[in-house]
Amino acid sequence: MTFEGFPVAALDFYDDLEVDNTKSFWEAHKATYLEQVRAPMTALTDELAREFGSAKVFRPYRDVRFAKDKTPYKTHQGAFVGVTSACGWYVEVAAPGVRVGAGVYEASGDRLAALREAMADDRTGPQLAKILRGLERAGFEVTGDRLKTAPRGYEKDHPRIELLRMRTVLGMRSYGFEPFVHTPELLDRVRADWRALRPLVNWLSDALD
Repeated sequence: MTFEGFPVAALDFYDDLEVDNTKSFWEAHKATYLEQVRAPMTALTDELAREFGSAKVFRPYRDVRFAKDKTPYKTHQGAFVGVTSACGWYVEVAAPGVRVGAGVYEASGDRLAALREAMADDRTGPQLAKILRGLERAGFEVTGDRLKTAPRGYEKDHPRIELLRMRTVLGMRSYGFEPFVHTPELLDRVRADWRALRPLVNWLSDALD
């Protein structure tokens, strides 16, 4: 299947799902999900796989076993190309439109310690700071889960304390409802942004490995 963009119906589907997140709605509109959401996402990631690797197109069902919110279906369709555990490229379609990004979305224990060690290092730490500044200048939002204070073992006046407070590191860009999300041009946009994010992915995967 050739990627032609996400139809308007894909965004409308998630608009409606946010209002009526029930099994009865899902069963009545499952064909819309498969044809207007999942099929284009699969086509998009298949095109990108030639350069970035195979993607995991996530299932639409929420794990509600331990959640207070028991609505059964995700209100977005995401796909992820992993480079190392919890680190790689991401693309998503939802009611607010399309967004892309890359980075590490979870780190704990030894992996978080390794990430902080690379941030604190006087050689690799400034490299990450430079990469993130470049992404911000290019219009990406640098975001992630942050501690309110310095992590244990690091001084509050460390020259890269803002990096060290980050438990996850993500570079994201929202395309929203731009007309090109409904056209083949979206493929070129995602490819260009993933390429721009490659230095971040490479730095993080080196640190975590």
